[in-house]
Amino acid sequence: MKQTWYCFQRGKNHSQERHPWREGVDGYNLTTVTHFILMGLSDLSEVRYPLFVVFAAIYKVTLVGNRAILLAIGMERKLCTPLYYFLANLSLLDIFCPSATVPKVLHNLLTGNHSISFLGCALQVYLLVALVGTEFFLLSVMAYDLYVAICFPLLYNLIMTEAHCALLTAGTWEAGFLNSLLHTVSTFCLSFCKSNRINQYYCDITPWVALSCSSKSRIDMVVFVGRGILGIGAFLTTFISYIYIISAILKIQSVEGKPKAFSTCASHLLVVCLFYGTATFTYMQPSSTGHSPTGHSLIPMLYGVITPMLNSMIYSLRNREVKGTVSRVFCHGACLQEMQE
Repeated sequence: MKQTWYCFQRGKNHSQERHPWREGVDGYNLTTVTHFILMGLSDLSEVRYPLFVVFAAIYKVTLVGNRAILLAIGMERKLCTPLYYFLANLSLLDIFCPSATVPKVLHNLLTGNHSISFLGCALQVYLLVALVGTEFFLLSVMAYDLYVAICFPLLYNLIMTEAHCALLTAGTWEAGFLNSLLHTVSTFCLSFCKSNRINQYYCDITPWVALSCSSKSRIDMVVFVGRGILGIGAFLTTFISYIYIISAILKIQSVEGKPKAFSTCASHLLVVCLFYGTATFTYMQPSSTGHSPTGHSLIPMLYGVITPMLNSMIYSLRNREVKGTVSRVFCHGACLQEMQE
């Protein structure tokens, strides 16, 4: 497919249209960007239909699992606590995050056309960075909630009030989307002329910025500062919370109390390890570094598609209350369907 970007040296006569919103950056006049080619899965065209089935099945399981958790929390009164309030927000994020990329991936696999419009790519970048940042903060808030519950059980209801929980949750969403706005605006200040082929199966800042012919020092600084302040800050909050949590659990003298306390935080700790493990490999790297399509697609696929599905399974299978409520919801739905038939 013919590329829609071209580079031209100044001083040469060419009839191509000049870039409408930036000219003469780093000695180039640029034509208008119209679309990108997502190369992440393009070298697997012979198995695109099996890949379509796999992606569709995983996406379906993700939606059903997280919707079941939301329905269970909404229906069961005893789950109306801060812990499950934050879990409901996590389930929302696990629905939104794959929904930002998987439908386009399914369309590209089904049609064999791996192109995406400039605005569609920009929207994917904005949503993904926003949702990833929000989840970083939310996991830290959930760790703080567990810290208060285990280390200060008598003061828990006074500290984690409904208003406090709502404020913490609103802060996570606002911080995530404001951070994404900063990154996206900084990326839009770049000019592109190298290629329109993105070495990924969806649009993200790292492979997108790698295509720029502008100086990348500013965007690298913005991205690293943003990732450093937000990512390291959220990580330290989670890490320090778990140091106090584990220390408090080890001091428990009761034979039954210690396993129960470990079971309370085991699901969240497993989700945190899964999230940080995949997100670190995906995002904590220089924006201007190029990657091969195959090598750079594996980890983001685990993070963007597999992790949201596993989160719902982890909380459904390891949390007895959620598991019981979800089972009753599905049994109730099956009984109603049998009665209608």
